[in-house]
Amino acid sequence: MTPLDKQTGTDGAAPEPDESGSQAVTEAALFEAFGGVRGLVETTVPGLVFIAMYTVNKDIHAAAITALVLAGVMVVFRLVRRDTIKHAFSGIFGVGFGVLFAMMTGNAKDFYLPGMLYTLGLALAYLVTSLAGVPLLGLVLGPVFKENLSWRTRNPGRKKAYTRASYAWGFILLGKCAVLFPLYFWGDTAQFGWVTVALKIPPFLLAVYLTWIFLAKAPAPINVIAEMEAEEAAAEAEKEAAKAARPDDGAPAGRHRR
Repeated sequence: MTPLDKQTGTDGAAPEPDESGSQAVTEAALFEAFGGVRGLVETTVPGLVFIAMYTVNKDIHAAAITALVLAGVMVVFRLVRRDTIKHAFSGIFGVGFGVLFAMMTGNAKDFYLPGMLYTLGLALAYLVTSLAGVPLLGLVLGPVFKENLSWRTRNPGRKKAYTRASYAWGFILLGKCAVLFPLYFWGDTAQFGWVTVALKIPPFLLAVYLTWIFLAKAPAPINVIAEMEAEEAAAEAEKEAAKAARPDDGAPAGRHRR
C-alpha cells in the first residue's frame, strides 16, 4: 500500500482515525492557528495594562497610549526574532481600534467595544456557517491541516467534528457577549474593564479544548496537497516511461545500421 493509499483508503473512503497520530496533528494545528500561549499573552496584556492604569489614575489618554505602545513593542520583538507576526498584528490592530474609540468618545469602556463587536460577529459567523453546512472552523483549519475543503465531500466524520466545534465556539462566544454587553451599558467602568480582561482567556481555552476533543476523535485529515504532489509525480513518471519506450529519433524502428 502506498502512502497515498494509506491517506485516502484504497477504496476512496475516508481514512480510519489513528487516535495518537490524529491527536498530535490536531494539537500542532491548533497551536499554529490560534497562536498558543504567546498569542494569548499578546492579545490580553494590552487590555490588562489599560484597565490597570485607568483604575489608578483615571486618565484615558495615558492608559490608551501605553497599551498601544506595549502592543507595538510586542510586534517589534517578534520582528527582531523573525517569528510569525500574524497574532501580534491582530492584537495591535485590536488595540489600535480600541484606542481610537476611547479617545474619540472619552469613554474608557469604548476601548473594549471593537473587541466586543468582533466577538459578537464571530459568534454569529460560527453559528450561521454551521447551520449552512460550511462550518467556519473547517474553513479556517482546513488549510492548516493541508486538507483544504476535502472534509466537505470526502470526509463526513471530519465535517461533523468541525460543525460541532464551530457550534461550541459560537455558543461560548455568545455567552461571553451575554455577560459583557450588559456590563458595558450599566456597569462601572473599572468593573467592566476587569471583567473583560478576566473573560479573555478562559472562554478561549474552553473553546480550543472542545475543538481538540472533537477533532482528535474525528477521522484523520485527507492531505490533498500530498495527493496532488503524488499525482504530479505519477504523471511525470509515466511521461518519462513513454519517452524511454520510444525508439531513437535517428534510427527508424525495425531498421539497423550495418
